[in-house]
Amino acid sequence: MDILRFITAGSVDDGKSTLIGRLLYDSKNILIDQLEALEKQSKNKNEDGIDLAILTDGLRAEREQGITIDVAYRYFSTPKRKFIIADAPGHIQYTRNMITGASNSQLIIILIDARQGVIEQTRRHSIIASLLKMKNVVVAINKMDLVDYSEEVFNDIKAQYELVAEKLGLENVNYFPISAFHGDNIVGKSEQMPWYNGPALLDFLETIETGSAENFDSPRFQVQYVIRPQTDEHHDYRGYAGEVISGMYKKGDEITVLPQQIQTKISKIETGGREVEAVFARQPAVLHTEDDIDISRGDFLVKTASMPEVENEIEAVVCWLDKKELQEGNKYFIQHKSRVLKAVVKEIDYKIDVNTLEKIPVSENVKLNEVVKIRLKTASPLVYDRFEDSNATGNAILIDETSNSTVGALMIL
Repeated sequence: MDILRFITAGSVDDGKSTLIGRLLYDSKNILIDQLEALEKQSKNKNEDGIDLAILTDGLRAEREQGITIDVAYRYFSTPKRKFIIADAPGHIQYTRNMITGASNSQLIIILIDARQGVIEQTRRHSIIASLLKMKNVVVAINKMDLVDYSEEVFNDIKAQYELVAEKLGLENVNYFPISAFHGDNIVGKSEQMPWYNGPALLDFLETIETGSAENFDSPRFQVQYVIRPQTDEHHDYRGYAGEVISGMYKKGDEITVLPQQIQTKISKIETGGREVEAVFARQPAVLHTEDDIDISRGDFLVKTASMPEVENEIEAVVCWLDKKELQEGNKYFIQHKSRVLKAVVKEIDYKIDVNTLEKIPVSENVKLNEVVKIRLKTASPLVYDRFEDSNATGNAILIDETSNSTVGALMIL
């Protein structure tokens, strides 16, 4: 059974947490003890006597204020598919939370209050979806019960958003009139909106083809651990353990070790403690090479026919996550999956206005939640693919050398 990762986004009080609670509640993914706790804590009760929003609002401040602060992850499944949901905050000061939550999602649900229509936060979250190259967008027009389930209101908001989607180049956009509070068009079709001919939201999420997350044209494997047993039984054993990031590897494949640029062949493949002929994306594996090569943690083994970039200088879009400001000349660690390198910020090219995607000259240091394009120089070559081509090998993080805090999320250009 495959997994769909999606994120909900919208302005404050658009009903993101309530929508997720409704999906969990109506799909029978809430345990009895959870329901009892909900009934005790609920203030804004629906006809079932519970407040579905507090299923995801785990922090005390979130429950007290009725807002979402941190990204909350929830897991549920149906007979057709498993789901991982990220409930992202709507406030402008939590842009960093929104971006980190969306970075691993295959689909975004943008909620719009039927009484408000398309507002600034709607455009902001749509721009972030565009920035992260998200291929599937669901526009859920919520609180239809408060506008008498009006088809005219739904069509008007749909027309407003179509202009936004066209400007941002969002292609696969689907629209749903819903009421998360009452459950209309969430798990089952609503009798209140006979004019709507599309599927219920859960039916759509169960059946949408998100496309393979694996790129079979560009196989990638990064070494996480070098297995070298010091025993008589395995005296000559040397295997390179890791996860196949994308593509497929077969015994006998010609590969290149990067960044060393040394060519060899795969002599043996193991997974699950047994020898196999091939391994695929997302499988853990141990690869063996025909030649004795100095291969370390963080090195890549790639098919010779499809090479990634290997550079000491990279350009990237970074979402700044730290209160301490970013400035040119600062030194950080850059972590690219299991490879950690020293890096220096050579140049800050421009700031990206997340309300308009406009490129703005940088006149001062970069502050928390700001998105900028930078140029980095690394101490040794970095092996990467463009973020647009591969999310898995096109992202990285910046780490403060002194505090060891993650301070920036990178999308490599």
